[in-house]
Amino acid sequence: MLKRISIILVLGILIFACDGINKPIKPDNLISKAQMTDLLYDLYLVNASKGVNRSTLEKNYFDPEFYILKKHNVDSTRFAESNNYYAYETETYKAIVDEVKERLESEKQHFEDIREIEADSIKQLRDSIAMVKKTTKDSIRKTFDKTALKKMKPNNP
Repeated sequence: MLKRISIILVLGILIFACDGINKPIKPDNLISKAQMTDLLYDLYLVNASKGVNRSTLEKNYFDPEFYILKKHNVDSTRFAESNNYYAYETETYKAIVDEVKERLESEKQHFEDIREIEADSIKQLRDSIAMVKKTTKDSIRKTFDKTALKKMKPNNP
């Protein structure tokens, strides 16, 4: 009997403890959805670049997050409050993140297309250089063969 009462008491406390989650109030200086999308896009790009060039950034004492916030004229408190508000509004935040993801995928595809075009042009350049070298070798060989044949012919007086 004592076990049942303690289990019911613990479950009751957990239920009342979880009830205290309140929706964050809308900040007075809420970042617009469009600006939040641009800000998150830049932050995702910077975080990706940190994985590639971390030592360069650290060597130059460069704080990418501070740079992005300054670029968008947003202080860290305003960003944190707006991010917290949008994160609670899951549908709105999902729409923002989906738009950022779409932009990132579009940029990725654009750069892959450029890389493919450059690879094709490099291949064409290599092929044309190889063709020129082959043509040069063939023409030298033909010239050598003709002069060698002239020298080998007996002179008829």
